[in-house]
Amino acid sequence: MKIKRVAALALAVMMILSLSACGLFSSSGGSVYWLNYKPELEDTLLSIAARYKEEKGVDVKIVTPESGAYNSTLRAEMASDEPPTMFVVTDQKSADEWASSALDLSSRAVTSELTTAAYNLTDEDDKTIAIPYCLECYGIAVNPSLIEIVGYSVDDITDFDTLKLLAEAIHNNASWLGYDAFSSPDLDDGSSWRLTAHLANLEYYYEEKDGSSWDECPASLTGAYMQNYKQLYDVIVNNAASTPEEAAAGGHQPLDEFAAGKTAFCLAGSWDYAKLSAAIPDVTIIPYYCGVKGEEKAALNSGSENYWAVNQLAPEEDQKATLAFMKWLVTDAEASSMLVEQLGNMPYKNAKEAVNGFLAKQDEYLADGCYRMDWLMTYQPNVDAYRADLRDALKVYNTDQTDENWEKVRAAFVDGWAKQYDALNNVYPE
Repeated sequence: MKIKRVAALALAVMMILSLSACGLFSSSGGSVYWLNYKPELEDTLLSIAARYKEEKGVDVKIVTPESGAYNSTLRAEMASDEPPTMFVVTDQKSADEWASSALDLSSRAVTSELTTAAYNLTDEDDKTIAIPYCLECYGIAVNPSLIEIVGYSVDDITDFDTLKLLAEAIHNNASWLGYDAFSSPDLDDGSSWRLTAHLANLEYYYEEKDGSSWDECPASLTGAYMQNYKQLYDVIVNNAASTPEEAAAGGHQPLDEFAAGKTAFCLAGSWDYAKLSAAIPDVTIIPYYCGVKGEEKAALNSGSENYWAVNQLAPEEDQKATLAFMKWLVTDAEASSMLVEQLGNMPYKNAKEAVNGFLAKQDEYLADGCYRMDWLMTYQPNVDAYRADLRDALKVYNTDQTDENWEKVRAAFVDGWAKQYDALNNVYPE
């Protein structure tokens, strides 16, 4: 009898070992397949995947499409027999496209690690389906030392009126100060996006804020905040290191002007911080103040083009493995350090702290109850054509700042939106 029990026990052990070998009782409980959006991250991710395999015994597959081929690769891979368990969406439109495949992340452990829910992407039922893994921001970079020379501090700039006053005071005395107010607001191909996209975003943001949320590209704009765009544009272009005509022609290096101490202000973003802080250690950044009521509580323009989503059509064990891997990425000191080094920041409580001062400044604004200016320039229809028409109209206005020429800018900005929306959606009049 005893021999039979021992034999039975041995058989049971053999069966368990056999099942374990087949993966049914594996320690990993599944595997991870990350379709990576950023080619520059590939080497880092491969190192992280190898470390995770060594520590946790879980396979992490990393696939990185060539630049510009991500969306087509994603569609092909999601239709394959072994689709990614973890993929990237770039904005709300992209999230909407994949909403039926995206797992609800609302109450997941990795989501609870976020420092803010302000950037999360949701579906039509308001469930979180994608979460950011790096953020960016932009505004007006400021050299505090040059502000102090004229008797002010950065804290004195709280709205459009104080920004305008200070910019004009510096510009009008630039010859003896040895520096000007704004870096060259060039309208050439290499720089015009700062004015046709980033600066234009303030009009989109406030227009959306007054109406309904933009879940997709609207067919038209009202242009309700074109005057605010004009006010800030005029201050920048008329108080700069280059004349309006010179800025229209382009060819300057605005970041270099600022870094060299030739200007007190520069249109810049978090991606410029490393370069600017190397030259100006106490460099800081302020919002796009444009004369809107209540703007003293404005924060920076900020957003992301990098959001994680989890494939809810993948096997449950792979979903669980992926969620566990994501939490590890944002809480493990070494893994998060490797990612932050490449991404600049990760908006998670236990990730390595970002060393980007512009992003830290945005955190200060938000902690103080300021409102974030969301990225809506990503909705620009037929983006290249739209920006080109706006740029050309601004060039005309720069050389002759009349009401008639500003009307051309307004037409390119507002009417041009409807025109490019129609072209993009093949809408033709009957």
